[in-house]
Amino acid sequence: MKKAFFDPKRAATWLTRAYARRAGFAPLSPRLAPRSMDQAYAVQAEYVREKSSACGPSVGRKIALSSVAMQQMTGLPAPISGRLHQGQVVVSPAQVRASDYGRLIIEFEIAVRLGCKLPDMGHPYDASTVSQAVAALGPALELADDRRANYAELAGQGLTLIADNAWNQGAVLGVLREDWARLPIDELNGAAFINGACVGRGQSADLMQGPLHALAWLANQAIGLGEPLGAGEIAILGSMITSKFPQAGDRIEYRLDGFEPVLLQA
Repeated sequence: MKKAFFDPKRAATWLTRAYARRAGFAPLSPRLAPRSMDQAYAVQAEYVREKSSACGPSVGRKIALSSVAMQQMTGLPAPISGRLHQGQVVVSPAQVRASDYGRLIIEFEIAVRLGCKLPDMGHPYDASTVSQAVAALGPALELADDRRANYAELAGQGLTLIADNAWNQGAVLGVLREDWARLPIDELNGAAFINGACVGRGQSADLMQGPLHALAWLANQAIGLGEPLGAGEIAILGSMITSKFPQAGDRIEYRLDGFEPVLLQA
């Protein structure tokens, strides 16, 4: 029996059209669905290329599913990554329209800006070696769109989530500090507020044991995908606080020890 040919471009075009018509998140049809993580990232790469025509080129990466609980929910064995587009990365204070999304998600992250490339050195990066590439570090909000996903049915849909660029729809960057190394970055506390009320707290150690550990994972994964992290790229490293689903008119504030707050009006 002839093996079916897998075409990542067809799947990427389906995703582009799904966003355009505000379709709910659902598994790709059997003829389009990736059957491995390699195939899922191949779809993501094509989807990112298609999306770049409207949202600008890729300027960085994101980590998703950094917790074991989230990995188990989607049936994946490890974190995953997605791309950030130039036209969707803005600085605080920022404003979005919740009505522009199927369902807007806000996540509370730490971002880094790289001062140099992290190429394949023939051995894995660790927190110490990636630290030398970090030009600046600070708080950020991730903007995502889960397209009204049913979280009770996400098991087995992890490959579709990868293909869908891990739901990323942008980021709001706070002020990134170049003197970040003076801070205890594995011991920072963060707090999220909506309309002045605290809705969650977290610690930087929750990011895969610390931000630089998370960055090392991302650097190694990017090399595995054949596209190492580059100088000037922004990386957001997973949410310290559980995701929030703001409504139109909500004011979101994210406070991270040692940094100016990040502000967003929905």
